[in-house]
Amino acid sequence: MGKLHQNNLGSIVLDHQPTTAGGGGGNFKFWSSCRRRIIATMRCGGGGYRHRETVMSPVMEKPKEESKRSECRSDVIKSYNNCKSKKSDKLSELLRMSELWEEEEEAVKKKVEVLEELKRVVKGLQCGGDIELLSGAKDVRRLAKEDSDARTTLALLGAIPPLVAMLDSNDLDSQIAALYALLNLGIGNDANKAAIVKAGAVHKMLDLVKTPNQDSPNADLSAAIVANFLGLTALDSNKPIIGSSGAISFLIKTLKNSTKNINPQVIQDCLRALYNLSILPSNISPMIEIDDFIPFLLTTLGDIETSDRILSILSNIVSTPEGRKALSSVQDSFHTLVDVLNWMDSPNCQEKSTYILMVMAHKSYRDRQAMIESGVTSSLLELTLLGSTLAQKRASRILETLRMDKGKQVSETFVGTTTGANLSAPVYGSVDLVKSRPTDPMNPEMMSDENKAVKQLVQQSLHSNMRRIVKRANLPQDFVPSERFRSLTSISTSKSLPF
Repeated sequence: MGKLHQNNLGSIVLDHQPTTAGGGGGNFKFWSSCRRRIIATMRCGGGGYRHRETVMSPVMEKPKEESKRSECRSDVIKSYNNCKSKKSDKLSELLRMSELWEEEEEAVKKKVEVLEELKRVVKGLQCGGDIELLSGAKDVRRLAKEDSDARTTLALLGAIPPLVAMLDSNDLDSQIAALYALLNLGIGNDANKAAIVKAGAVHKMLDLVKTPNQDSPNADLSAAIVANFLGLTALDSNKPIIGSSGAISFLIKTLKNSTKNINPQVIQDCLRALYNLSILPSNISPMIEIDDFIPFLLTTLGDIETSDRILSILSNIVSTPEGRKALSSVQDSFHTLVDVLNWMDSPNCQEKSTYILMVMAHKSYRDRQAMIESGVTSSLLELTLLGSTLAQKRASRILETLRMDKGKQVSETFVGTTTGANLSAPVYGSVDLVKSRPTDPMNPEMMSDENKAVKQLVQQSLHSNMRRIVKRANLPQDFVPSERFRSLTSISTSKSLPF
C-alpha cells in the first residue's frame, strides 16, 4: 500500500498475489480501482512522474497563451477601431460631398436665375417701349457694375446696340442711363470697348454735346460722355478713331469749363482721357492746333494731382517735333517749368519736368539758351543734391549739355579775339617769367578761359541757390554752410564737375 501511495505501477503488479475465494473480492475491487486510475493516468499522459510534468507544464505555458490571446484581442480591437475610423472617414467624406453637391446645385440655380434675368433685361431693351428701355438701361448699369461675367454675357446677348441706339432719344434721363450702362459694360473688357465704338457710340456722343442754341451742354450729360471717353481711350485700337472724331476739342473745352466750375472728378477724367490720346503721336497735332491748349496747361499747373497729369501730357507732346516747337513758342514756358522744379516737392512732378527740359535741351540749341536765361541752372544744381535718383540723373544730363554749350561759346570767343594778334615767343630764361608763372594748377591763372567761364557759372548758380536750399530745409537765416558746400563753390572745372 505504501508503494501504491507512491504511484509506482511496477510494485503494484509484482505485489499482486491471488487470494482465496473468501478474500479475493476485496483485492479485485482494489485492482479495478487501481486499473481505472492507471487508465486515467495513461490517458492524461503516462506515468506518475510524467503526469506531474504534464500537470505542471500547462501551468508554465499559460502566460504565453494568455499573451497570445491578449495580442489577438488587441489586434481585433485595433482592426475594429481602424474599421470604425475608416467608416467614420468615409461617412465624413460623404457628408462633405453632399454639402459640395448642395453648394454646386445652389450655385447652378443662382447662375440660371442670373442668366434668366439678363435675358429678360436684354429682351426688354430690344423689344420694349420707352419705359422698358429706361428700366433696362438702369438694370444693365446695376448688373454690370461689379460683375465681369455679367458684362460679357450682356454683350453676347446683344445689349450694346439698343443702348447705343438710346443715345438718339430726346429724353435726357434715357441718354444718361444709356451712357452709364455703356460705361459699366466697358470696364475691364476690351471686347466690349471695341464693340461700343464699332456700334457708332463715339459720333452719337459728340452729337449730344453739340448745342447750337446753348453756351454749354448739360453738366451731367457731359460728365457721362467724358467718363465714357476715358474708358474707351484705354484701348489702343480706339485711340485713332476717337482722336480723329473731334473728341479732343470737346475734352479740352470741357476741361476749361470744369476748371471754372471746379468739378474735380470731371477735370481728372478729362486729363486722363487726353493723356490716353496723347500716347498716340498722330493725336498730338489736333491738340496743339488748339491755340491756347498748351498755355492753358502751363497756367493750370498748381495742384499736385492736376500737375502730375498735365506734366504727363506735356511729356508726350514734346516727343514729337511739332509738339516741341509749340511748347517753346509759348512765352515763359521754361520759366514755368523751372518754377515747378523750385516749389513742387512731388518727386513725380520733378521727374517729369526734368524729362521735358531734358528732351527740349537735347533737341534745340535755342531752347538751351532760353533755359539758361530762365535760371534753370541753379534749380538743376539744387535738384542734383535734393531730388530723387531719377531727377538727379536727368538734371545732371541737362547740366552737362548746358556746360558743353557754354564751353563751345567761350572757346569760339577766345579763338576770335586771338586770331589777328601777333604773339611773340616767350623768353624761357627770363627771371620775371619764372617768378610770375604760378605753380598751383588750381590757381585761376593756370585755368583756361573755358574753364574759368564754366567755374564762374557754377559759382553764381550755387550762391544764388543757397538761400533757396536754406529755406526749403527750414534752417535759420544765419545758417553757415558746411565745408563740403563751400568746397563746391570753389571747384575747378579742370576736373569733372560733381554732376
